[in-house]
Amino acid sequence: MRVGLTAERLVAAAAELADAEGLEAVTLSALARRFGVRPASLYSHVASTDDLRTRLALLALEEQADRASTALAGRSRRDALVALADTYRDYAREHPGRHAAAQLRLDAGTARASAGPRHAAMARAVLIGYAVPEPDRTHAVRLVGALVRGFVDLELGGSFAHSEPDAEASWRRSIDALDTLLSHWETA
Repeated sequence: MRVGLTAERLVAAAAELADAEGLEAVTLSALARRFGVRPASLYSHVASTDDLRTRLALLALEEQADRASTALAGRSRRDALVALADTYRDYAREHPGRHAAAQLRLDAGTARASAGPRHAAMARAVLIGYAVPEPDRTHAVRLVGALVRGFVDLELGGSFAHSEPDAEASWRRSIDALDTLLSHWETA
């Protein structure tokens, strides 16, 4: 086994590989080649490719949550909504492979122990500024997540690359529309 090989180093290398070549390129074989070792040498650090990708998802969720937390500090309502949405979009553009990893389905225990609950708490905090009542906040959190993730995933996939107006204009209009909707939220 190569000296200095750790789970953390493997996850960092997996993150770089995912961003450069896509999440599907992240395999134990690919990392073994990168480190000049046999794939079997990695099993003392990670259990499988799925385990490696789960660890990558956890890293991405943590990085995103840290960025969002910093961006949200001292902001409310529309400013907070824009900061939250822009943080996720910017992260996805800078780290497309990590963004893809953050979308992986985690088992319930892993999800609860991840930064995922921080994401939900931040989205819920943004909604407090809009006075969305508690029984409806979960619906509103899901709406915000669906708009942001859907737009970002379509943009990363090239869906907006060949039409006018540019994606930036549509992004701003979408966030404006979401702000208007949240400002006038009606309970059922």
